[in-house]
Amino acid sequence: MKFKADRATLLRALGHVQSVVERRNTIPILANVMIAVRDGRLTLTATDMEIAVVEEVAASSSRNGACTAPAATLYEIVRKLPETAEVELDCPGGDAPLALRAGRYATSLVVLPIDDFPSMTAGTLPHKFNLAAKTLRGLIDRTRFAISTEETRYYLNGIYLHVAETDAGKMLRAVATDGHRLARVEEDLPEGAAAMPGVIIPRKTVNELRKLLDEVTGDIEVALSDTRIQFKVGTIALTSKLIDGTFPEYDRVIPRDNDKILRVGKQDFANAVARVSAISTERSRPVKMSLARDLLVLSAASPDQGTASEELDDGRVTYDAGPLEIGFQARYLNDITDQIGEQVEFRFADGSAPTVVQDAADPSALFVLMPMRV
Repeated sequence: MKFKADRATLLRALGHVQSVVERRNTIPILANVMIAVRDGRLTLTATDMEIAVVEEVAASSSRNGACTAPAATLYEIVRKLPETAEVELDCPGGDAPLALRAGRYATSLVVLPIDDFPSMTAGTLPHKFNLAAKTLRGLIDRTRFAISTEETRYYLNGIYLHVAETDAGKMLRAVATDGHRLARVEEDLPEGAAAMPGVIIPRKTVNELRKLLDEVTGDIEVALSDTRIQFKVGTIALTSKLIDGTFPEYDRVIPRDNDKILRVGKQDFANAVARVSAISTERSRPVKMSLARDLLVLSAASPDQGTASEELDDGRVTYDAGPLEIGFQARYLNDITDQIGEQVEFRFADGSAPTVVQDAADPSALFVLMPMRV
C-alpha cells in the first residue's frame, strides 16, 4: 500500500474514525485504524466491536493494499504536521512497518495483521429511509440529556426510536429516560420508516453520530434491522449494534390530567435558577418553586452556604391556579429549559407528582420531571 493525501483531508477523516476507538482495551487490534487504498480511493475504518465508522476520501495511490496502524498515534502525528503538508504513507505489506513522510519529517509505525481486524458488516438492513440532518440533530439534542448512565438498567442506556400512533397519525418518535426525567420528541414519519421496529440506539453511538451531524446539511440515509443500525453521513458510514432489550412502557408515566399551568419566559427562568442554585455546590440539591397567582418564587438553601431566592412576577409569569410548592434538581431544570425556545410551560398536579414541561409554542417535544422533596 502506498499513497499520498493532503494533510487536511487525512486529518479530518482520521478525526472522524479514531474517536470510536477505545483507549483502554484488552484486544490490541481495536486500538488500530485499518487503512485501505484502491485506485485512488482511501478508506479508513475503526471499530470497538459495537460501533464501526468507515470513511472514504480521495488519495493519490501508487500501490493498492491495506494495513492497520495505531489510531490515536497516527492522528496525533498528522495533527501536528504543517497545515499545507502532503502526507505519504507506505506499507510494503507483511510485518513491515508503516512509513509516514511529510516534507523532511519521517516516522514508522508498527502494524498489526489486517486479518485480525474485526469486520462489522451490516448484514441485511431491510428498513431504509432518509432524515434531514437538522431533524436528526433535533431528535438527538432534545432527548440525549435524559439517557440513563446506570449500567444495570442497560435498556435505558440509549434513545428509543420508533413509530408512534398519535392523534395526528403515525409519527417518528425518540424517547429517553433515566427514571428521574423523560424526554419525548416527535417528527413527521419519513417515507420508508412505517414498518421499522422500535430500536434502542446506544449512548456512545448517539454521541458519535451527533459529532458527525455538525458537518453536514443534507439528508442522512438511515438503514436498520432488529439488531443493527447504519447512518450514512456524507462520505461516512456509521454502523452500530442496537441495545438488546425492551424499552419500558414510558407512556404510563406521562401525566394526562395536570391542570395547574405555569408559563414563564425561558431566559428569565433559566437565569433565576442559575442564580439561586449557586448557593450550593451540591449538584443534587433542589431548587424550590413556590407558586401563587402570577408569582413564582425560586429558592435554594445550603447548610454550609446559606440561602437564596428570587421572585418572578406579573409580566414574566402567568399562573392562575392555587398555591403550590414543588422542588426539582437545578441541573435537571437546566437540561430541559436548554431545549426550549422563548417560553416554558409547566403543568403540575401537586407538589409530589410528576410534572410535564413543554415549549409553549412547540408541542413536538414533551418532558416529564420527577420532583424532589423540599
